[in-house]
Amino acid sequence: MTDRTLVLLRHGKSDWSGDEADVDRPLADRGRRQAPKAGRWLAANVEGIDVAVVSPALRARSTWELVSAELAVPPTTRIDERAYAASGEELLDVVRGLDDDLTTVVLVGHNPGLEDLASLLAGRWVPLVTSALAVLSLSGSWSTAGEGPASLRASGRPPD
Repeated sequence: MTDRTLVLLRHGKSDWSGDEADVDRPLADRGRRQAPKAGRWLAANVEGIDVAVVSPALRARSTWELVSAELAVPPTTRIDERAYAASGEELLDVVRGLDDDLTTVVLVGHNPGLEDLASLLAGRWVPLVTSALAVLSLSGSWSTAGEGPASLRASGRPPD
C-alpha cells in the first residue's frame, strides 16, 4: 500500500470588522501576510501535491490562492461545500472519499474541525492557529483513514 500525505491548512486570520455573512468574511491584512509564508513552507517541504480540497468560505479560498501562488506547480483545486463549518468526523468523511490515485492532498478549512481531524488522526492534540499546517502520513488507502494511527510529520505556523 502507498503511504498518503494529508496536509491540513487552516485559513489565514480573517477580518471581523464588516457585517458580511460568515462564509463571505475576507482575510485580514495579517491573514494576507501569513498565507504566502505557508505556501513557501509547503513548496520547500511537501512535494507533488495532487489536489487541494478547499472550503467555499472566502477566507479559505483566498488563503489557498495566496498559498498556491508560492508553489512551482499549483495542484488542481476542488471547492468542497462539506469542508465549511465541518466537524472532525465530517472532514474525515471527506478524506475517506478521496480517490486512491491521489497520494498528497491539502485540505483547507476551519477550526474546530481541522484541529479535531488532526487530533483524531494523530492520536494526540494538534493545535492549528490561523495559517498553520499539519502534515500527516497515513498508511493504506484514503478510505481507511483514521482506522490506524497517522504519523504527524510537522505542525504549526511557518516562522516569519
